[in-house]
Amino acid sequence: MKAVSIIEPGGAEVLKLVEKPKPVPKEGEVLIKIKAAGVNRPDIAQRKGRYPAPPDAPADIPGLEVSGVIEEIGEGVPSDFQGKEICALMSGGGYAEYACAPWQQCLPVPEGISLEEAASLPETFFTVWNNVFDIANFQKGETVLVHGGSSGIGVTAIQMVKAMGGKVIITAGSDEKCRACLEFGADLAINYKTQDFEQEIKNSTLSQGVDIVLDMIGGDYTPKNIRIVNPHGRIVMINAMKGKNAEVDLIQIMKKRLVLTGSTLRPQSIEYKGKIADKLKEYIWPLFPLNLKPVIFKTFPLQNASEAHNMMESSVHIGKLLLINP
Repeated sequence: MKAVSIIEPGGAEVLKLVEKPKPVPKEGEVLIKIKAAGVNRPDIAQRKGRYPAPPDAPADIPGLEVSGVIEEIGEGVPSDFQGKEICALMSGGGYAEYACAPWQQCLPVPEGISLEEAASLPETFFTVWNNVFDIANFQKGETVLVHGGSSGIGVTAIQMVKAMGGKVIITAGSDEKCRACLEFGADLAINYKTQDFEQEIKNSTLSQGVDIVLDMIGGDYTPKNIRIVNPHGRIVMINAMKGKNAEVDLIQIMKKRLVLTGSTLRPQSIEYKGKIADKLKEYIWPLFPLNLKPVIFKTFPLQNASEAHNMMESSVHIGKLLLINP
C-alpha cells in the first residue's frame, strides 16, 4: 500500500509518500480500506518528534482518524462489521491506503454525511465528548467557553454544546473566524487579537461568567480562565499552545471550588475509547444532519500531506483538513 511516512523529525517536507506492507488485523481489529483521513495538531507534533506514537501504532505514519470500508476483520470482531462503511478513531497510521483499528472505536457513518466527510468526525467528537461531557460533566443550560473556536475541536464543541442545550462563547484570531463561529451557533465570538476575552465576557449580558472552559492555549490564558469561571466551574486543558507553565491563583480555586483538570485521549485504553464511541452513537449520532454537520475547510490528495500540514500550522483554516485516497 501507499502511505505517508515521517522520514525524520522536522518540517512538513519530511512527509513522503512511500510503499509499505498492507497491515493485517490482529484479534479485535478491523482492516479499513481508507477513503479519507483527518489532519490534526497531534500529527504535527508527531512529525516534529514531540509526540511519539504508542506501541500499538506505526511509528512513522501519522493519522488519528479515518473513514472507509471494512475489508477484513480479525478474530473476535462481530461478523456484521465485514463490509461496513465506518469512521474510526485510531492511535496512528491513518495517512495510508489501509489501516487497522479496534472495532470498538469504529462508528457508522452518520445519516446524511458522505463517507469522505465522516473522516472529519472521530478525533474531534471523541475529544469534545470526553472533555466537556464526561470530564467536565456538562449540564443543560450551562455556558462553555471554547478557546480556538474555529479549529476542528472548536467548531465541533460549538455544535455539540448547542445541540445539547448549552450556550457557547468562543475566542478566535480574526473577525472572519468569529463570524464563522457565530454561524455555527456560538452565542458570543471574541477576536483575541483585538479584544480582551476576560473583559468582553465580564461585559457580556449572556452570563455572569462561564461554567466550563475548554482550553487548548494554556500559558497566560490560565489566570484569566480562573477569574471568569463561575463557582463550581471546570477548566479542562487539552493542549498548551502558549506554554505549559501558568500562574495559578490557588486561593481563587479554593474560594470558588473550581476543578482545573485536563486529558490526552491517544494513550487511553481501547475500553475507555469504546465507551466514548457508545455514548456518541447513542446521544450525538442521531443529531446528524439536522443539528450537526461536518465543517471541512479543504481536502488534499494523500500525497500532498505536507501541504495540509503547512496549512494547519498557518492556522488560516476554519474547521477540518482532510487527506483523500482516490
